[in-house]
Amino acid sequence: MGLAEHLDDAVWVCAAAGEADALVAAEHEGHSIEIALSPELHIAEEDEPAGPSFNVRYVEVAPDRHSDFYTKIANPLLWFVQHGLYGLACDPNITAETHRAYEDGYVAVNEQFADAVADEVMRRGGNAVVMLQDYHFYLVGQLVRRQCPDAIISHFVHIPWPGPDGWRVLPKQMREGMLRGLLGCDVVAFHTRRFARNFLTCAQEILDLPVDFRAGTVSVPGPHRTLRTVAARAYPISVDVDAVEKLAASEEVAARREEIGRLHLGEGRQLIVRVDRTDPSKNIVRGFRAFGLMLDEHPELRGRVTFLASLMPSRQDVPEYADYLAQLGAVVAEVTAGHHADGWQAIDLRLQEDMAFAVASYQLADVLVVNAVNDGMNLVAKEAVLANQRDGVLLLSENTGAHDELGEFALTVHPFDLQQQADAMYDALTMDRRHRAELLSAAADVVRGNDVERWLRHQLDDLETFCTD
Repeated sequence: MGLAEHLDDAVWVCAAAGEADALVAAEHEGHSIEIALSPELHIAEEDEPAGPSFNVRYVEVAPDRHSDFYTKIANPLLWFVQHGLYGLACDPNITAETHRAYEDGYVAVNEQFADAVADEVMRRGGNAVVMLQDYHFYLVGQLVRRQCPDAIISHFVHIPWPGPDGWRVLPKQMREGMLRGLLGCDVVAFHTRRFARNFLTCAQEILDLPVDFRAGTVSVPGPHRTLRTVAARAYPISVDVDAVEKLAASEEVAARREEIGRLHLGEGRQLIVRVDRTDPSKNIVRGFRAFGLMLDEHPELRGRVTFLASLMPSRQDVPEYADYLAQLGAVVAEVTAGHHADGWQAIDLRLQEDMAFAVASYQLADVLVVNAVNDGMNLVAKEAVLANQRDGVLLLSENTGAHDELGEFALTVHPFDLQQQADAMYDALTMDRRHRAELLSAAADVVRGNDVERWLRHQLDDLETFCTD
């Protein structure tokens, strides 16, 4: 929603999140609604907005259809496939119910959104720029193309894109349908060049389409035996630097910082921090186990180093996520029971959604752990290096998109190697302070040089070339 401030005449097409949104959508007969951003979000009256505003087009999705779309296909199926989370020996199990949920949920919701997008494009003469986002809407590009052949369409995939073997976990009609949906766009965008290359390889091996890897393009059959060129591009997303630094300087963050410091710092004590959703892809359980292993091997750190984890429970309506949260509680109890000292608890686990607490944690971290199994980008790493005030060291998984930009200024960790993660934690805690400061400063400079507005502008500039070709 914040990106809307950077766009002129933009319409944000989104699902009606609740009864209130649905009522607003009904009142406006499905048309877009102008929303004023200040002094707080509200529906703009005629001729009212003097400040920033944007337009919203709500799509009302029936609850049972949304459940099929989101909790059976998008999550966990697509999320697990694209993050490489399935063990394959026992999961996934594609059943008749999966196929039904795909058709009645994922396909149906994509068709609803495509119709809404196409309607907004036609209201603007049929040649608007359409920017689709993420794994929920892989079919929309092709569906909009059929109705609006003159539209310029991009689709940004924010999560990892595996190679062909990863996609073969899905039945043929699903994987091919999603690929063809994306190839209805002019540009398919990712956070890294690796993901873009994987996409090209999928187009070549799964759909047998001609690919130019050097140019980063796929040739797709068009009408009347013509060929249309689809580009695969990488645009690493970043954070809103001003917003992060403004929050970091707030009184609310200062209060949380004082609380954390009182509990866990002083007298030579150190703090390991992680801030995440309780998502299996974030690899939190292995991070805690690696911390326990470090304490086993370096008992002198007991009572001196605390692992502070601020975790937001995520997607608890999906069984795999609920099970993972239970595993988190068990491993915290195990590590805490195995390592104790008077007045000290090895792991301080907070299940909460508290951005001020998260930023205060960033500020006070001696070590920030980002050991994800796979991540499209990981913005926690970027927020943390901006906010940190203790020359903190970033432990960064080689499987995150952020590693392409920040790996040179972090300690790289392998997400499945507990011993290597434990050693990296110890190396970070004992690193020379001057070297710590140099790494942090260089990482923060990278983030400031590529903020979220630049990410958006780079895409718009590239799409401009399609408008003029």
